[in-house]
Amino acid sequence: MKRLFLRWLALALCLALWGAGALAETAGLPEGEYAPDGFTFSGGTGKVTISCPKISVADGAVTATLVFSSANYPRLTVDGVEYTATHEGKTSIFVIPARVNADMTVVGTTTAMSTPHDVEYVIHIWVGQTPPEDSPADEDEAPGIEAPSVALADRDRDLPGLTWQSEMQLRYAHEFAVDYYEGGYKLLTIGDGNRYLVVPEGGDIPDGLDGGVRVIRQPLNNVYLAATAAMALFDAVDGLDAITLSGTQADGWYIENAAEAMRRGDMLYAGKYSAPDYELLMGMGCLLAIESTMILHTPKVQEMLEQLGITVFIEHSSYESHPLGRTEWVKLYAAMLNKEAQAEAFFDDQAKVIDELKDFPNTEKKVAFFYVSTDGGVVVRGAGDYVAGMIELAGGRYIFSDSAPLDSARAAVTISMEDFYAAAVDADYLIYNASIDAPLNSVEDLLDKSALFADFKAVKEGNVWSTDKYLYQATDIVGELITDINHMLTGQVDGMTFIHRL
Repeated sequence: MKRLFLRWLALALCLALWGAGALAETAGLPEGEYAPDGFTFSGGTGKVTISCPKISVADGAVTATLVFSSANYPRLTVDGVEYTATHEGKTSIFVIPARVNADMTVVGTTTAMSTPHDVEYVIHIWVGQTPPEDSPADEDEAPGIEAPSVALADRDRDLPGLTWQSEMQLRYAHEFAVDYYEGGYKLLTIGDGNRYLVVPEGGDIPDGLDGGVRVIRQPLNNVYLAATAAMALFDAVDGLDAITLSGTQADGWYIENAAEAMRRGDMLYAGKYSAPDYELLMGMGCLLAIESTMILHTPKVQEMLEQLGITVFIEHSSYESHPLGRTEWVKLYAAMLNKEAQAEAFFDDQAKVIDELKDFPNTEKKVAFFYVSTDGGVVVRGAGDYVAGMIELAGGRYIFSDSAPLDSARAAVTISMEDFYAAAVDADYLIYNASIDAPLNSVEDLLDKSALFADFKAVKEGNVWSTDKYLYQATDIVGELITDINHMLTGQVDGMTFIHRL
């Protein structure tokens, strides 16, 4: 009872401070320093991420601190004025004049190539509000975030008072590892270096545990799930009972069991990732929030959750280069639930798809996978991304497999319509990614986005396809999407699950 009272007291104090800060920011931004309520950016190749840890107000002007995750940016140009970087480790830091709650275009000069090269970015700093529902920041993936580079093979397995026994065997996933210890303890290590200790029911947290190791207590219950890509994986091992709080409204779920749980009231909407309902989370006794990398755009929210005693688990399944690597994250969530055997059996069924296609000769047909953003740019996937891997496994050639700026990028990448035209005008197939943008009903809908599409070979030959809205949430049945693409390439168009011809 005392513990619950202290948590409610912490909530009241945090909300009071939060409200006071929001009031100050919306009352003309008086002088001082502020952490943005949100920050988004687009542009670049996807290899570098930009963050905005703070803005400052002085003498009626706003300045922003921008941090590039690369030391190769010596200058940034804003409205024709150049600003010089300071460097800390592998970052480039700029302090620039800024606008809040509006798009800004900045041009960074990178020296990572043989000659200096200018890269244009559009940034948006949110103060006193959160991104609107139709913002790209509402998607599970954070465009531009650099793929994790931590070598999981060299991870630290030593935990005080615990004896290591074994590790989980993985076939395709490279962005997580699970280590088992005596007494039912498990250590989850993610590709970004974060570690989570799963403590069995009735178990004690080891004395002297490194403060950087977050704790997940079993049994899992009243989990707040804001990472939509994880829901299907919990569902695959009959683990939805653990999730009672959702970051997505009932009409936003394409996983029927999740939508039905919300209709019954067994799962409650607890606010989107950038604006959770803290009182509801606390009232339900939530101790674990499963977030996508979008939480990195709203550091104040993560800090608030952690202050309230809620462990924040950030999943990185979208960084897997092999499509079945993403599905294999079912084993990680199963480890949280003690359902490893169910996950193994489920994953083996999905992996059979790859076995059936391994001797299939590649058709050599070129495929583009994309959507058109509201500003007219084209968002594609890097050559190291799992979508590109699905196309190759299905027997096609992804059009950007040999493109220089995208050769190692795993995140979504925005390019100009002109660059996309040059790369994809002769593609044999166009697949429109309607899991992010609104679905297309006809080829005319595509032509409305740009008249240039009339010149594309795939448009002329009637090979324009579209995904449905369910695609991104369907991490559990990636094998079926690979089969769909294979059938598209080979003319077997009946009974498809995820894509359809326009």
